Amino acid sequence: MAKSTDIRVKEVRVYFLPVSTRVPLKFGVETLTEVTCVRVALRVEGRQGKSAEGWGETPLSVQWVWPSQLPYAERHEALKNFCKIVAGRWAEWSVWGHPMEIGHAFQQYALSDAWRTYNANRSGREMPWLAALVCCSAFDIALHDAYGRLHGVPTYETYTKDWMNLDLSAFLKAEPHRSGCFDNRYPADFLRYPRPETLPVWHLVGGLDWLDEADDDGSGPDDGYPVVLRDWIRRDGLKCLKVKLRGNDASWDYDRLIRVGQIAREEGALWLSADFNCTVHDPVYVTEILDRLLRDAPEVYAMLLYVEQPFPYELEEFPLNVRAVSARKPLFMDESAHDWTL
Repeated sequence: MAKSTDIRVKEVRVYFLPVSTRVPLKFGVETLTEVTCVRVALRVEGRQGKSAEGWGETPLSVQWVWPSQLPYAERHEALKNFCKIVAGRWAEWSVWGHPMEIGHAFQQYALSDAWRTYNANRSGREMPWLAALVCCSAFDIALHDAYGRLHGVPTYETYTKDWMNLDLSAFLKAEPHRSGCFDNRYPADFLRYPRPETLPVWHLVGGLDWLDEADDDGSGPDDGYPVVLRDWIRRDGLKCLKVKLRGNDASWDYDRLIRVGQIAREEGALWLSADFNCTVHDPVYVTEILDRLLRDAPEVYAMLLYVEQPFPYELEEFPLNVRAVSARKPLFMDESAHDWTL
């Protein structure tokens, strides 16, 4: 049943903002030195005729959303072009509802159709579905922002039965033995109230990042900010470090975890995570590193809170049995979590 708080999209504007990184960021086999952010302004109207504008922005991280041997420039331009296509689809999208409902329907029909159409004549150069989702995410953020602005409430307070027409069973399919578990449940049921005012920051340690003074060759930026990990920990009081690994060089990955772990312990950081960025094709690669840490550096092993993406991006194409890894440490899925129907 429709609600008086429902909205629909009326106008869309798109901007592209080029950004150069302060230092190169290496993750997996890719290195990022620049990125384009897509910024979206989206105007909506309510059933009483009032309108409001919301904003959304996300980096078009080419290397992350589209790992490929294709030239960077080709992938970069393709993402920007697809954002323009998505903008056109949103401008034509006249579905009424709550942003969760509008966005879900758009993803199922308009976005998937635009993606398939775009790839129809790109044999061997197809854009991944993850890339399409990231392009669309800025529009989705703007939609939710506009909804809260229209009604003068924090958007996160609207993910309830009072504001939404559909419960979670419309978006998620339960396993047969849990049938009905999403009935009359809403996103707010899984959010923490009152919201925490502080959260621990995970500082990303890139594959090219300098760790201590021994790495500093004097070529780093002279802008008043730290250039080595040890100084970042001291300056910001960091407690959690996310370590980007190669996934194809076990010796380097092990040594990197050891060095970061030692610096973390010396400077008072508490937790580490190991991110393999979809480069691992055999779980044994990961379990051998973990077992070596447990045997030779148990204090570093104990600091390792979870392991991220120890499997390829394309889970359907390259399924891996990672139970041996999860028996040692919790697993975190990132890039591969783009299709919950798998």
